[in-house]
Amino acid sequence: MDILTKLLYLFVDLILPLTIGYLCRSQSRLDKEFFQRLVVLNICGISPVLSILTLWVLPLDYSLIWLPAIGILLCVIPGIAAYLRVKNKFQSELDKGSYILSAILSNTTTLGGLCAYILYGESGFAYAQMIVMLQSVVMFMFCFPLAQYYYQKSVGTGFSKQSLVKMFINRNQLPVVGMALGIILNITGTIRPGFAGLAVDPLVHIGAWTALLPIGYAIDTAGMRECYAELIDLIPIKFILTPLAAYMVSSILITDEIILNTIVILAAMPTAINTVIAAQIHKLNVNIATAAFVLTTAVFIGVELPVLFVWISAW
Repeated sequence: MDILTKLLYLFVDLILPLTIGYLCRSQSRLDKEFFQRLVVLNICGISPVLSILTLWVLPLDYSLIWLPAIGILLCVIPGIAAYLRVKNKFQSELDKGSYILSAILSNTTTLGGLCAYILYGESGFAYAQMIVMLQSVVMFMFCFPLAQYYYQKSVGTGFSKQSLVKMFINRNQLPVVGMALGIILNITGTIRPGFAGLAVDPLVHIGAWTALLPIGYAIDTAGMRECYAELIDLIPIKFILTPLAAYMVSSILITDEIILNTIVILAAMPTAINTVIAAQIHKLNVNIATAAFVLTTAVFIGVELPVLFVWISAW
């Protein structure tokens, strides 16, 4: 795939669905429930199937056991940097919580998986799925309780633990189930049918649209303009510090060039829309979370993404 084709893929599967989703805010025929159903379709249908099909034929070796741990590292690096910054940055606990979540949660699953697929095909997508395998655990077991902690701290009450059963057993974990099934089919030597391989490419595109249309629809610019200046320091944290630190650590453990580049791609992802969802659920500052999502996504599309693609494609 040449560089022009890759850029076309990015326009069709990234910029176009985000733009159309945002424009849908001005009409009433497709409501919030429609876009929520798209999210459910992506999580419960497209993502698990893609995980099965791509991991089914991925060449496995012992170095891959590091990938889920590296995926957690991609959350830890910006999280620590944000925590050190936030002490003297905000007075409100609600602002602090939103800022830290904006640093920790990145769009690795949808946008990262799409970029890895465009650059490296099925193998890149499969490596990306393995890297993000435990990030849902980070979100439910750490980020959501962290958001609740900052809210409880803001109102001066104690912190209540969430149900472990609800955190681990829910439909959001279906992509992880798909990964497990794909790995089982792989190690048992089951041959993947030819038609299954042909389904991967269209499913990646459908998956991108079902994930990114709702994200575009969720962008609400009202009330967040005043937050941009306070979030400028997220740009070096997410686009310079995290990729650089992740590459330095990963290069000690992994030698495969494609895997290392996939890690760098995922490490350079913008803030995830899940940040906005977490802020809404736990009554943090939604304007900060939304502004972080919009600002980092714009910088990623306009600056970071072209740099990454030109640099990696030249290797």
